[in-house]
Amino acid sequence: MIATPFTLSHHGHRLRLVLPILLALFAAGCKPPNGGPHGGFPPPVVSVVTVEPRDVPVTFEYVAQTAGFREIEVRARVTGILLKRNYREGAAVRKGESLFTIDPEPFRIALARAEADLGVAEARLAQARRETARLRPVTAARAASQKELDDATSAEQIAEAEVKSVRARLNEAKLNLEYTRVESPISGVTSRAQASEGTLVSGPNVLLTTVTQTDPMYVIFGVPDREFLAMRRDIDAGRLKLPADGRLKATVKLADGSAYSREGLLNFRDVRVDSRTGTSEARAEFSNPGGMLRAGEFARIVLHGAVRPGAIVVPQRAVLESPKGKFVFVANAESKAEARPVEVGDWTGDGWIIRNGLKPGDRVIVDGVVKLQLMGPGAPVKISGDAAVPEASAAEKESTDKKQSAKK
Repeated sequence: MIATPFTLSHHGHRLRLVLPILLALFAAGCKPPNGGPHGGFPPPVVSVVTVEPRDVPVTFEYVAQTAGFREIEVRARVTGILLKRNYREGAAVRKGESLFTIDPEPFRIALARAEADLGVAEARLAQARRETARLRPVTAARAASQKELDDATSAEQIAEAEVKSVRARLNEAKLNLEYTRVESPISGVTSRAQASEGTLVSGPNVLLTTVTQTDPMYVIFGVPDREFLAMRRDIDAGRLKLPADGRLKATVKLADGSAYSREGLLNFRDVRVDSRTGTSEARAEFSNPGGMLRAGEFARIVLHGAVRPGAIVVPQRAVLESPKGKFVFVANAESKAEARPVEVGDWTGDGWIIRNGLKPGDRVIVDGVVKLQLMGPGAPVKISGDAAVPEASAAEKESTDKKQSAKK
C-alpha cells in the first residue's frame, strides 16, 4: 500500500490520541505503592567513614635546579702568553693546585730590575746618612752652616722614601712572578679550558676555566608568591605548623624519576620576589660524596616536616562535584543521606584534607554514592560498615611512630 498524505495525516491523528493514554498508564505503573518520595526502592547499601581530626604531614613539591656549593671562575692576574695547561679537563683538583702557567720570563726580568734598583736606592740612602752624620758635629761647632745640615737631612729623607718605593716595586714584581702560576682557589671539579696554549691572556679580562665544588650541593627552586602567602595565612590561623627550628627537610627526584638517596635541609629563602616569575628563590643543601648530583641539572624537590594539626581527611572517591562546588554525602542520625558542601585543601595519600564543611564524628558516605546521586538528598540508606580510612603516607607514619616512642 502506498502511503498518501491523507494516510500520514490519519496515522498522526491516531498517535495524538494514543500518546496521552500511554503516558497516563506509565505514570500509574510508576507510582510508588506506599506513596513515598523515592519510588519505593529499598535503601541503598553504603559504607561510611567516621571522620576524626588527626595531625597530617604536608609536603610541598617544586621544580628545581642543582648548583655547585661554590662555582669559581679562574682568571689570570697578570698579562702574558699562556704557556701551558697543567690539569686534565673535567678532573678533580685540590686547592692551590696549578692549572695554567703564563710565560714567567718577562716577570723574572722585571724582578731582577727591581732588585737592582733597590740596591742603588739603598746605596744612596747610606751615602745620605753618612753626609748627615758628618755635618751634624761640624754644624754644632759652627764650622758649617745650618742650611748645609738641613739639605743633608732632606736628602736622607728622600733617599729613605726612594728605598721604600723601590721595595714596593720589588714586592710587586715578586707577586707578578707568582701569579704566572695560575692556581685553583678551591677544591672541586674543573670545566674545559677556555684558552689554549699560546694565547695572549690580558689579565682578569680572560676567563680560563671554572672550578665547581660538588660536595655539598645546592638545589635551588622558586616558591610562587601566591603559595607562600597561602602558607603564611595557614600558619597564622594555626592550620599549618612548621618544625621548631623552622628548617624543612628536603628530598630530590632526579630527571629520570628516581629518588636521590640522601636527605637535605632547607637553608635559605630570599625575601625578594622576582618580578619576572612571581617567585621567591629558596635553596636546600645536600651532601654529595659520590657525585651523583651534577651542577645545572633539573630535578624536583620535595619539602617535608610541615604538619596540618587536627585535619579532617576523607577518601578521594567520597568527594563529588556539582555546579555549586564540591560536596559529600553524610549519613545523619536518621540514616538518611545529606548533601554537605565542603571546602577541600591539599592531597594526602589517596584522600582530601577538608578545610570546612565537616566536623568530628560525621559519617561520610564513601561507597554507594552513585545511587544517591540518582535518588537525591534525603534518601534513606543502609550502612553496611565503615570504609577504610585513607591510608597515611610514609611521612605521616614516621611522625606517628616518633610520637608513640616519645610517649613510651
